Amino acid sequence: MVINGERIPAASGGTFDSLNPFTGRPWATAPDGDATDVDKAVAAARAALSGPWGKLTGFQRAALLRRLGDILARDADVLAEFETRDSGKLLREMRGQMAYMPEWFYFFAGMADKIEGSAIPSDRPNFFAYTRHEPIGVVAAIVPWNSPLLLLAWKLAPALAAGCTFVVKPSDYTPISALELAKRVEEAGFPPGVFNVVTGYGPTVGKALAAHPDVDKVAFTGSTATGIDVAHSAADQLTRVSLELGGKSAQVVFADADLDAAANGVIAGVFAATGQTCMAGSRLLVERSVHQTLVDRITARAKTIKLGDPTAESTEMGPLANAAQLEKVLHYLNEAKQSGATIATGGGREESLGGYFVQPTVVTNVTPDMSVVCEEIFGPVLSVLPFDTEEQAVALANDSKYGLAGAIWTKDVHRAHRVAHRLRAGTIWINAYRVVAPNVPFGGFKASGLGRENGIDTVRQYTETKAVWVELTGATRDPFVIG
Repeated sequence: MVINGERIPAASGGTFDSLNPFTGRPWATAPDGDATDVDKAVAAARAALSGPWGKLTGFQRAALLRRLGDILARDADVLAEFETRDSGKLLREMRGQMAYMPEWFYFFAGMADKIEGSAIPSDRPNFFAYTRHEPIGVVAAIVPWNSPLLLLAWKLAPALAAGCTFVVKPSDYTPISALELAKRVEEAGFPPGVFNVVTGYGPTVGKALAAHPDVDKVAFTGSTATGIDVAHSAADQLTRVSLELGGKSAQVVFADADLDAAANGVIAGVFAATGQTCMAGSRLLVERSVHQTLVDRITARAKTIKLGDPTAESTEMGPLANAAQLEKVLHYLNEAKQSGATIATGGGREESLGGYFVQPTVVTNVTPDMSVVCEEIFGPVLSVLPFDTEEQAVALANDSKYGLAGAIWTKDVHRAHRVAHRLRAGTIWINAYRVVAPNVPFGGFKASGLGRENGIDTVRQYTETKAVWVELTGATRDPFVIG
C-alpha cells in the first residue's frame, strides 16, 4: 500500500490476488488491508494538512496538478494496460480514457488558484463581513472496478485543487492502477501523506474508511445498495458524503429520428464497456411506428459484435469483470425468460470463449415491472419498450427509481428540448450518448446519488465555507444583546 509516501505491506501481512477477467488467472498481488491500515492512512492524511501541503498556495497546488497531468499523459498507454488487465475492459477504450484523464487535472489546476470568498455587505455600519472557502480536510474515496482510474480522477483532482488530502480504497477487483497512480503522484512532487492508497475488501477497509471519525468527506462511486451503507456509516460521524450511484437510463427514440444514428447510439450506450457503466442506456423506449425497424437494426449489429481478448484491436466487447458479475447478469436473463420476455438476440453465456463472456442481448416483449426493465443489471442487456405518444415516452422514462442519465433521439429541436426538460435525470444527451467532460457536472437524481462530480461547482463540495465578521470601530456594546 502507499501510506505517507511509503510503500508498505498490510499490517496483517495478508495479500490477495487480482484476477485478469479474460484469463481468469492471477496477474498481480495486493496487500489485504484492514482498519489498522486505514487508521495509519487517515493519520498521514491529517498530518499532511498541517504540514507542507497545507501551507501551499492555490497557485502552488495548481502547478503540482499540471505536472501530474503531464506525467499521466506521458504514461497513458502503460496505465491503460494496467486497467485492461484488472477490469477486462477493451484496451482501445482504456487508452482513450487514460489519454483523456489528464484533462481533469489540467481543468482543476485552473480552479485551484480561483477559490474565492466574497465580501458581504453588512447591515451594520461598524462591521465588515467576508467568507473563506477552506479545504474540507481528509477525503476518503471508495471507487469501483468498472473505470477505476478515471472515476478516481473525478474525485482526486477537485479535492487536491481545494487543498484536501486523500485516502483511496480501490475495488478489490481492480486494486493495481491506484497503486500505479500513487507512484506518479510522488513523481509530480506532492508531499507525503497527501495521497494514500489502502487496498483490501469493502467490509473491512471500505467500512472502516466510511465510518472513520477523522475523515471529513466520503466520495463514493458504486451500487445504490452499497452507497446507502456508506451513507449510514458516515452519518454516525456527520461526515459529508457524495454518492455517484446506479442507473437504469432510458434512450428515447422518436419516429422522426435518424434511425441509423439512433441504433449506433443505443449500441454505444449499452454494449460498449460490456454494459458495465453506471450511465448505461439499458432501457430503449421507441415510438411504435419505428419499433420493429429499430429493433431489427440493433439486433443485426449486436449479432456482429466481436467478443474476445480485450487487448486485441479488433475486439469490440470484452468479458464481464468478475465471476459474481457474470452470475448476476445470467440471473436477470433467466428471470426475463421465465417472465415471458422475448430474447431477440443473445440471452446467455458465450460458450465458445468460456470465462466471463455474455452475449450482447436484446430483450423485447417486456413490461415496465419486469426486473430486467426495472433493475440495474450492469451487463450487455438492452430492454425495449414501445410508446405511442410523447407523454407516454416521458412517463416511461421517468418510471424508475433511478435518474442518472438518458438520451433523446429526434430531429425536432422543439421536442428535443421540451422532453429533455421533463426527464428526471442528471445528464441528458440529445442525439448522442455516453459523453463526459471535466467541466460538465455529472451525477444523479433519486436513487442515482447525492451531489455532482465534474464542473466548476465541484470544488466547493471539497471545501467548508467560513464567515468572518470584523468589528471596525473598537467600540464596546451591550453584551446581552445580539449583534
